[in-house]
Amino acid sequence: MAAAAAAVKKPAAEPEEEVEKMTTRKKKLVIDTDPGIDDAMAIFVALRSPEVELLGLTTIFGNVYTTLATRNALHLLEAVGRTDIPVAEGSHKATKLRIASFVHGSDGLGNQNFPPPTGKPVDQSAAAFLVEQANLYPGQVTVVALGPLTNLALAIELDPSFPKKIGQIVILGGAYSVNGNVNPAAEANIFGDPDAADIVFTSGADILAVGINITHQVVLSDADREKLEQSDSKYARYLSKILGLYYNYHRDAYFIEGVYLHDPATLLAAVDPSLMTYTEGVVRVQTVGITKGLTVFDTTKKRYGEITAWTGKPTVKVAVTVDAPAVVEMIMQRLTTDD
Repeated sequence: MAAAAAAVKKPAAEPEEEVEKMTTRKKKLVIDTDPGIDDAMAIFVALRSPEVELLGLTTIFGNVYTTLATRNALHLLEAVGRTDIPVAEGSHKATKLRIASFVHGSDGLGNQNFPPPTGKPVDQSAAAFLVEQANLYPGQVTVVALGPLTNLALAIELDPSFPKKIGQIVILGGAYSVNGNVNPAAEANIFGDPDAADIVFTSGADILAVGINITHQVVLSDADREKLEQSDSKYARYLSKILGLYYNYHRDAYFIEGVYLHDPATLLAAVDPSLMTYTEGVVRVQTVGITKGLTVFDTTKKRYGEITAWTGKPTVKVAVTVDAPAVVEMIMQRLTTDD
């Protein structure tokens, strides 16, 4: 009887219990974004990622000014029926004069002039929203920062314990051992607010930085674009409308047939870190002069004789290799299938 009793299986979990378990296993993400064509792709990939619980979008200047970034974030969520996700408007402190309308269009979304969204942002700043989420879920929230780091610096100013409460910050930012994309020294997001970037990189948070040395290896080809255009997915159909200008820019600026997938590649680094390999060290940001926005990475392989501006600063992880075909395959798979 004992053996028979031991062989009795436990009752199967109720469906509600299984759903709850799946929900608790998901990564809680907030995307700090400046949409932006590749931002739209990243947001859609997040929505199509079963590993992700998207807590909200926070907006920042970069590809467009903050007000338009908020409008675009609300519009993108409405376009795919996800108005349940809150949007918090971020800082309007544009420290750079360069808004990338020549890359993403004057509306940020390929000059399609979509009608304004019906939704509104929450009555809370992006920084306050980030602090609130970190307090609600200590150590569990990942922020995927796809624009200048102003909102994150403001969150640290608002709550100095924020770097320890946030789970991880995955940053699209920097150019490690390669030229920048704004000028030879600087990558666009870091150049957008270098003071904020230096604050965030030295804050002690768990940081994973993905630079353009990585994202320039992840290319959506003309053949991939054709697959998007042939897909019945609402995500692919939407993106097919806005990609033309982005392809034209890459052809003119980089002489390539395809587009760099900066934002969706960084998003997937948060979802599946095994897609990249990383090294660790201290990152400081040049805040003035001809190299303003330069990310200088100390790999900590040498002990310097003098005290430097890197001495004693917390280390961060910086991506050094990427499985680019796997990243593109994941992006395509998620964008060409529907909910």
